[in-house]
Amino acid sequence: MRSFLGQGGQPLLFQGLQIPYETQLNTVYTLFTIPLGVSKVIKILFPPSVRSKGESVRRFKTFIVEDHDTFRQTLLEGLSTRFPGMIFAEASIAQEVLPKVETFLPDLIFMDIKIPGGNGLSLTQKIKAHYPKTIVIILTGYDMPEYRQAAYERGANYFLVKGSATNEEILGLVESILSDSGFNLQGSK
Repeated sequence: MRSFLGQGGQPLLFQGLQIPYETQLNTVYTLFTIPLGVSKVIKILFPPSVRSKGESVRRFKTFIVEDHDTFRQTLLEGLSTRFPGMIFAEASIAQEVLPKVETFLPDLIFMDIKIPGGNGLSLTQKIKAHYPKTIVIILTGYDMPEYRQAAYERGANYFLVKGSATNEEILGLVESILSDSGFNLQGSK
């Protein structure tokens, strides 16, 4: 049985808190507390990684905004398998997007154009106005030049078409983004 002792350290930004827990073997677990409303909270204990005392690991955060459950889950499974150190959040309706961006602070967002209650292009513009370093990939079924142009005008970094972009192309793009951002291929720094 392991006993966990609280460790002082640098808390990362989250509306909740990131609390590192350390065992005597320098195995560090990370607990995220994510508020979901007035009375709901999700607590996630991330798997351990062995590191030197005082060394911190930053995980790459990816947010998937997609209303089609099967597509969203397939993308999530592919990304989490290839990049096991990544942290993920999901949204399927427009009203969830901005509050989750504010609490999750993603490094990368996969954004569909057509989502219930809103428009991925206008959400992209709002996100980029407040978080210009966040990378946004528009991933849509609409392969029209006017959508592509509108996406780039609103700040999207990439535009991919569902059905045209293969899983390997998507994963390859994410690998390139990780590398350019200083992360390893596991999704951590």
